Amino acid sequence: MSANFVSRRNVLKSLGMGVVAGSVLQVIPLEAAEYAHHMIEVERADPRSGGYTPKFFSPQQYKTLQMLCEAILPEDADSGGAIEAGAPEFIDLLTSENPDYQLKLGGGLTWLHSTCLIRYGKEYLECAPQHQKAILDDIAYRKNELLDPTLSPGVAFFTFLRNLTADGFFTSKIGIEYLGYIGNTFVSDFPGCPPVPDV
Repeated sequence: MSANFVSRRNVLKSLGMGVVAGSVLQVIPLEAAEYAHHMIEVERADPRSGGYTPKFFSPQQYKTLQMLCEAILPEDADSGGAIEAGAPEFIDLLTSENPDYQLKLGGGLTWLHSTCLIRYGKEYLECAPQHQKAILDDIAYRKNELLDPTLSPGVAFFTFLRNLTADGFFTSKIGIEYLGYIGNTFVSDFPGCPPVPDV
């Protein structure tokens, strides 16, 4: 086993443990997330690989993951979206090394497909856009599971996926540019807080 493989696995495991605790921007070192994004960029750019190959998800699951990430953070006039930022690849990499993620995301995708089959007679990918939107509207809000407890697994899945999508986006080059983050920079003058007016 190569040292590179060990370091890759350790980085991905450490990223996975951090996301469970909260937002990547608060818990996971930015350097570790940047390393994961770098691995994705290298694979995307390698002409022999033909682009990124999912490490955990089946081709159908991965296509669903991409659609969900795009629905969560679509491209707009201000920035590229989750797909361009590499969020699905980021999530797949983390999931490939984290059994908890495999259970939550794999189980969530299975729930989504089976619920769509029951409701619409088709899996999520084959559903009409209005049906895809309807199921996502149901699982995007925690209040909906109070009205319909059968939505609880879907709500938990979508909440987890939404957090991971945001983590993957905001630690990417596109997300960092969107935030306007400039890193640690030298400040020649620090005037302090403005004076508080007398009341």
